[in-house]
Amino acid sequence: MTKIIITGSKGRMGQMLQACAASHPGLQITGGVDQGDDLGKVIGNGDVVVDFSLHSATPGIAELCVKHRKALVIGTTGHSDAERAAILKHKSAIPMVWASNYSTGVNTLFWLTRKAAEILGPGFDLEIIEMHHRMKKDAPSGTAKTLAEILAEVRKQQLDQVARYGRTGIVGERTSVEIGIHAVRGGDVVGDHTVIFAAPGERVELTHKASSRDTFANGALRAAAWVVKQKPGLYDMQDVLGLR
Repeated sequence: MTKIIITGSKGRMGQMLQACAASHPGLQITGGVDQGDDLGKVIGNGDVVVDFSLHSATPGIAELCVKHRKALVIGTTGHSDAERAAILKHKSAIPMVWASNYSTGVNTLFWLTRKAAEILGPGFDLEIIEMHHRMKKDAPSGTAKTLAEILAEVRKQQLDQVARYGRTGIVGERTSVEIGIHAVRGGDVVGDHTVIFAAPGERVELTHKASSRDTFANGALRAAAWVVKQKPGLYDMQDVLGLR
């Protein structure tokens, strides 16, 4: 039995994790903490911490996991460079799964995006459009950033040099090297992501639309069951799903 501690247990994803865990034989939620609670008091009751709290809290959670030798699944997004560095320094001490999206479908989209970029080559313009509910705090989404990173990696580019976050005013003609990233917010949209490959005379679009958070929760639980069996290191859902 894999015992799971949830951080951010009162949030949307925390509640969904608890609801979905019942359908996963071999998994048990043995603790949950939220803002103001002390993770140190319950972390000993689990084998792995699944973190859907806040990006600013994740470095401290990772440090506590190292202290207690617990595996970690990171579901927070919007980390600063300093926060990322503080988390990554622990990758040789404990096994961690860190993914921008835990949906099996989205991770299939990651795989397809890489293959399409390799097949279509440099003659296609690249654009990413994402839409989420009005309450989402960070933009673009972590998933959109991952898609952009995949495209930049295939083209051997530095993303910070070619990313174009929306356009306004007289920006001139689109260059062949840029990767457009556009964030839309409204209503209760769980998460839509589209990657556009556009060339003269044709266009390829890859789209994933999430209608329920169940898909993210079930993926994170799958990652939790997987990571407790791994050696210390940094992993993502591509590793969990065997897509490497």
